[in-house]
Amino acid sequence: MQCLETAQNGSLLKQFPRFSDALSLVETLKPDYSIYCLRPQILADTAKRFIELFPGKVMYAVKCNPHPLVLDALCQGGINRFDVASASEVAQIGDTYPNAQIYFMHPVKSRPAIRMAYWEYGVRHFAVDHYNELQKILEETGGKDLTIVVRIKTPPSEGSLYHLAKKFGAETVAAANLMQQAAKVGCKVGITFHVGSQCIEPQAYSKALDMVGEVMEISGIQPVCIDVGGGFPVAYPGIDIPPLEDYMTEIERGLERVNPTPEVEIFAEPGRALVAAGCSLLTHVQLRKQEQLFINDGVYGALSELLDSKNSLLTKVVRLDGSVSKEVKEFSVCGVTCDSTDMLPSPLCLPVDVKEGDWLEIDHVGAYSNALSTKFNGFCSDAFAILDNAPPSLVEQSQQVLVAATN
Repeated sequence: MQCLETAQNGSLLKQFPRFSDALSLVETLKPDYSIYCLRPQILADTAKRFIELFPGKVMYAVKCNPHPLVLDALCQGGINRFDVASASEVAQIGDTYPNAQIYFMHPVKSRPAIRMAYWEYGVRHFAVDHYNELQKILEETGGKDLTIVVRIKTPPSEGSLYHLAKKFGAETVAAANLMQQAAKVGCKVGITFHVGSQCIEPQAYSKALDMVGEVMEISGIQPVCIDVGGGFPVAYPGIDIPPLEDYMTEIERGLERVNPTPEVEIFAEPGRALVAAGCSLLTHVQLRKQEQLFINDGVYGALSELLDSKNSLLTKVVRLDGSVSKEVKEFSVCGVTCDSTDMLPSPLCLPVDVKEGDWLEIDHVGAYSNALSTKFNGFCSDAFAILDNAPPSLVEQSQQVLVAATN
């Protein structure tokens, strides 16, 4: 797949400071602020692999991480379609990547956002889950050359971190009626769903596709597109997830039962699965109290999602003299703000001699980190740097493989 023009020359990626690894960054900058450490090649390779495996077209869910460096790296991996949720995301993608395909997949949109997306940026795909939203879109666009993508409500998946159908989605009969209403006024019609974020149950996709088949049968309409949404998971420490291939197999099985015509476009909207592993966070230890550490970021900043996920992320100590103990223990970690709730919900496993002045490289923070960061208490870092080495998780995996091979 051809990369978008803006990303082809990698101009933005070339403008940011680049280091061989986190130690080199620390030696050069000695930062007392947190830094997002981006690995563009990981992002590009992850995007390429997803595109190769998915039986359709892949759009990136911009909400997951909208940073320009992230977008450029994904584009170099072949992403040229984007799922957006707001007027600002429409403008960001449309202004940066004029040849990109933009899909406005938030089921509830303001009238100004609809007008801007349609008239200024040529957006033609709009998600809906209610008749009133359909009417808004028809009134603001004139109803010409539209693809209305009806979002259906799917049951909760036990393996999902967030059940996204709590807020959005039409029941089966209502979704079929909505498709008929959109088709009646001359719109092309599609169907979409979301099984829930960080879904570790591949069968959830084929079950949802069975619901798509029911909606198609009730409506009597062959959709122009079927969008299986996002929810594809990431292997955080201590969380076993099925291989990505298992998800694709379930999607293919579900599509076989639905039996769409060859002209029907198949879409996916991955976010987390594309970006989580492509960024780590470099933080500074400001104080140690026994087995409690205070760092210069936290749940009001890059680590807010940990409150829900309860993940304990793989973390590496970076010390200028390199003399770090091999013995490890668990430490509770406090964030930088004065709020007593600013604490990581799960401990981090670190060398027993970790101390004030050390830096911590926290891995797998590419998803929902800088995108959710606040300026509470005046603490906010949007500093980015590019690292060339493998992230801590890949280094650990390679070491485990080496040990296994040796044994």
